[in-house]
Amino acid sequence: MSGGLKIKLALLDNIIWLMLFLFFSACALGIPAFASWNNIVNILYHTTIMSMLVLAQGFVLVSGNLDLSIDAVLAFAPGVVVLASTKWFPETLSSPYLAILLTLSLGGVIGYFNGFCVAKLGMNAFMQTLSLSIILRGMVLFLIPLSIFPLDPVYSFIGKARFPALGNLPAAIPVTFCIYLLFHILLKHTVFGRNYLATGGNARASFVAGIDTGKMVIVGFVIAGLLSAVAGMLTAGRQDSVSNTMGTGMTLLAFAGALLGGTSMSGGKGSAFGMLGGAILLGMFSNALNLLGVKVTLIHAAQGTLIFLAILMDRFRVSLRGRLLREEQLRKLNQA
Repeated sequence: MSGGLKIKLALLDNIIWLMLFLFFSACALGIPAFASWNNIVNILYHTTIMSMLVLAQGFVLVSGNLDLSIDAVLAFAPGVVVLASTKWFPETLSSPYLAILLTLSLGGVIGYFNGFCVAKLGMNAFMQTLSLSIILRGMVLFLIPLSIFPLDPVYSFIGKARFPALGNLPAAIPVTFCIYLLFHILLKHTVFGRNYLATGGNARASFVAGIDTGKMVIVGFVIAGLLSAVAGMLTAGRQDSVSNTMGTGMTLLAFAGALLGGTSMSGGKGSAFGMLGGAILLGMFSNALNLLGVKVTLIHAAQGTLIFLAILMDRFRVSLRGRLLREEQLRKLNQA
């Protein structure tokens, strides 16, 4: 592959950062308050929850699948554990740290169930995770009629902790960046990451090459469940309660964020930092609309438009990448 083609493909895969720069510049010119330091911190802080879901959805997409249950897991995992620790088994689950461990475990178990159904039972990921999402949402509505509050102070610490030494910066921001750095290393610099990307790119060829593709798919869904549970704890800690509406409608926005960040719907292509860029763009977009005083109903319409554009952008990116690779092959043939 020529150096010029490598540069073109790299620019294509990282176009999200150009989009972020252009969008930020346009908003800074049109909305004076947008570029203030306090507002930038506010955007990043309120993006941390969506960032967890974008990473969860993006990671599953890399394996060539889709998870429509992540926002339901966000509400279900902490909701059930908080109910268990406050009403069902208050003496047994008195430790908030045990409750946090159980929340993560529940998210992981749900992810494993999704992965097992897809990888081992051959179920369609779209339909299977959609059905589970409906089940979990129904259970949340049944178990939590309104909301549960107050929660243990440790939950508030998870959602609201700050670093005084860093200008009172919310702890969730650097923690989110560290999580993304970890996943960047996992995907780009480990054998697991290479096998995982290969599974999404061509599962049959990967299986023939000796990769346990079923295991790769299951691990992807487990990670999505864990990240969704983390998002749920962040949400609960931030609002000091668990409600039955937590996370509603966030799955498709997370899907859009992953696509905007360069993750391919067809699998095998995606980067953690690209997904982070997609999540930040979603946060900037919502913040700009709020500063402009756009009505909530129109914000939903704008978000729907953004999802459409993300899908369109993915198709354009795949088409352009294919054309560039074909041109490179023709060039090599002509030289030969």
